[in-house]
Order: sequence, then structure tokens, then C-alpha cells
Amino acid sequence: MTGDKERRRSIYRGRIVDLGLETVGLPNGESAELEIVRHPGGAAAVALDDQNRVCLLRQYRHASGGWLWELPAGKLEPDETPLVTARRELSEEAGVTADRWTDLGALHSSPGILTEVIHLYLADGLRRAAHDHETHEVIEIHWLPFAQALNWCLDGAITDAKTLIGLFRAQASLSHRERVVS
Repeated sequence: MTGDKERRRSIYRGRIVDLGLETVGLPNGESAELEIVRHPGGAAAVALDDQNRVCLLRQYRHASGGWLWELPAGKLEPDETPLVTARRELSEEAGVTADRWTDLGALHSSPGILTEVIHLYLADGLRRAAHDHETHEVIEIHWLPFAQALNWCLDGAITDAKTLIGLFRAQASLSHRERVVS
């Protein structure tokens, strides 16, 4: 933030987030005091195996009130690129590494209050690796047919935004890949 029109008062600074009141100048000439949560961002991987199955994690999320279906994902560490984060999280959470990575773009998870940007990747050419779940992570690893996962997006079984967007962007990328090859 720069200039006289922007200032920030930190309310809470934790291990991951920083909540503050930010007074900002808006493009229409008005100013507003906004509650903004600063977050370092994250990365997620749509991992597809040679049987066209996708890795989904069934993960307990207290803030969401229970279990969610999610892609392997995690927070960017300082000085870590999004691709390095995606590679690390795929190995730690799903127990696989990938030979090929395709950038699926980024998303803003909740731009009204949160600075978090999540970078999405398609990972294929998979090989087994040891997974290493952290003690606070309650995770089940599942491999589902890609078509089933897409159906779960449509019928509401998957509600996590990064997973919905990642799966649909992967579908579009794969469709484009098939058109280019044929």
C-alpha cells in the first residue's frame, strides 16, 4: 500500500493470517475502511494417474463443520514458488510425485476479505512417494474416476472452491490437449 489514502491497523497477527482494518482510496474517489485478512496464498494439484483417476482427499475441516473433498493443496512457504508448493503438497498429502505439470491458472478464494491467491496445476506422469501428513491434518487419500469427480462437482458432493475450479480447469485443459494431438 502506498500514499496518504491507504493505511492499515493490524488487529490480529497469527501463524498464517494477519487481520487488519485498512482504510483505502477507491477508484470512484471514495474511501472505505475494510476488514482484510492477509494470507500468503497456496497451491493445489489435480493429480491424474494412468487410469484417469484423480486424487481427492477427504479431509476434516473444523471451519466448514466436518469433512470435505479436496485436492492436495497447501500454503505457500516464504520464498517458495507456487509450483514448488504444489509439488511438495502432492507428495506430502497424496504420496505421489509427477513428471508433468500444467499450469491451470490462479483463483482468488474470497476477494472481498481475503488476499489469498491459490495457484492450480494439473499433475500427471505419477510415481509413488511416501506421504507425510502433519499431526493436525486428518486426511483420507482416495483415487476416483475423473468423470465421477466431475459429477460430484455438479451434484454438490464437492463444495470446496479450489477443487471445483481445479477439476473443471483440468477437464478443459485435457480436452484442449486431446484436440491438439488429434
